[in-house]
Parts: sequence; structure tokens; C-alpha cells
Amino acid sequence: MHFCLTRLVRVSRSFIVAAGLLAVIISTGCGSSNWSASQRQTPPSVAQAAVAVAAGASTPQVLLFVGSGTSSGAVTATKTILGNLKLTYATATSSQLNGMSESAMKAYKLFLMPGGNAITISQNLKSATITNLHNAIVNDGLNYLGICAGGFFAGNSGIYNYLDLTPTGVWFNYYADEFKGIYKEAVEVKDSTGTQLDQYWENGPQFTGWGKIVGKYPDGTPAIVEGNSGKGWVILSGVHPEAPASWRTGMTFTTSVAVDNAYAETLVTAALNGTSLPHY
Repeated sequence: MHFCLTRLVRVSRSFIVAAGLLAVIISTGCGSSNWSASQRQTPPSVAQAAVAVAAGASTPQVLLFVGSGTSSGAVTATKTILGNLKLTYATATSSQLNGMSESAMKAYKLFLMPGGNAITISQNLKSATITNLHNAIVNDGLNYLGICAGGFFAGNSGIYNYLDLTPTGVWFNYYADEFKGIYKEAVEVKDSTGTQLDQYWENGPQFTGWGKIVGKYPDGTPAIVEGNSGKGWVILSGVHPEAPASWRTGMTFTTSVAVDNAYAETLVTAALNGTSLPHY
């Protein structure tokens, strides 16, 4: 399985968040990694893209992170969405992203962080790399889409080195069902127009404290949010609209895979173009 951050107790300035959990880090699942699909074309790595750009080609539109801590299943599902949209993209492993300068990062329009384990992601990126990525977004206008672990990674851990794209250092907690012992399920997400979609959720965050709410969980907490982080446009999703059918085993959805995947395309397109979605 792939991972979507951690189950933890966090001491924040003077109080305990998520009381009752062990004060240790325990990895948790976020999706399924046993699904694969053929791609229209193998995307270039950032190194290959750089060579092509030097030879006169255009920089791909999207930089997709595929490094340590990401799930192969989440990466594959995300590639499928990018392929459906016919977007040009390059992939970056941890070492490749560590080798990129801020100026190289900002040449892309969108940085996409898929599901995985945000702690592992951060531990395999240099502090300077995270600073460069933060600055490329906040100072240079690189847009960011974070899905599940990518949403956690956009916040402020207080323990680990995350992007901290919120101006007040907001830490994102889990959606409440995590604390009921539910770690994956079909969860209903409702937008400001009243449209409701069943989405695949597994150990994902809710985003209280930052951004405009695009979609809400059943308890009213933010499942999908958007907003500016400096010059960059940021969309964060605690659910997996890109999830393929194989992730749904043992669950009941009222929304089809095709409809959910179409919504994933909507999120990618809005993040790429800096477009605001209907919000509360």
C-alpha cells in the first residue's frame, strides 16, 4: 500500500493535538499500490527535460514528484490523469529534486505532489531543496497541487521540514474518521453548489485553518481547499479523486470511477492555470 503521512501526537507550542494517540510516529496507509496502467508515453525525468529544453524544446507544464515516500500506485494513477489531459510533464525523484535550483523549479507551471508518506518525503529531501521549492511557489509563482500526503506536506509539521505554504504556519490534522479507527473508506465530499461525490479516502487530512473551502467532509471540515501562497496558487485535497477502480475493493460508492477521475482532472486543470473553483 502507499502511505499518507502519519498517525501521531503533536505537541504544538503548549498543547497536545490528537490526544490519546501514542507519542511516536506510526506509518499509515493511503490507497493501493497494486494498480498499473500503460501510459501514452513515458514522461522524461527532469534531467532529460533539461537536456531537451537546452536543445530548444519547451519546459513541460507539470513537474510530478515520484521520489522516496510517494506511492507507486498514487504516482501511476496521477500519471493517468495527466495523460488524459494531454499535459506535458516531467518526473523528479528525491535525488533529482535535490539537484534542482529554485530557478529550475520555477520554469514549470505546476508542482504536483501525489499520495504517499509526507514524513518519508521530507526526510529524503534536503532542507535547501524544500526551501527552494517553497520559494519557487511563494516568491516565483509556481503553482502546487497536493493530494493526501501532498496536502499534509504543504502545511507546517512542527517536527519535520514541510513546505509550510500557509502564512500562519497551520498544521493539518486528519479527517475525524481516522480517530474512529477508520483508515480507508468511501467518503462523501460536498461542494458549495450542493453537488456530492463519493471519493476514496485513506488516512487523509482535513484543512481547517487555511484557504477557501472547495469541498467539505460529512462533518463539515474542509476536504479540499484552495488559495494563494504568495504568488503561487495552491490546491490541496485530502481525498483521492484519481483513484482507480481497484482501490475501491470492499467499499460502496455512489459515484463512478469516471466521474471521480473527471473531478481529479478538474483539480489538476485548476491548479495548473491558477483558477479558482466554486467555494464556500
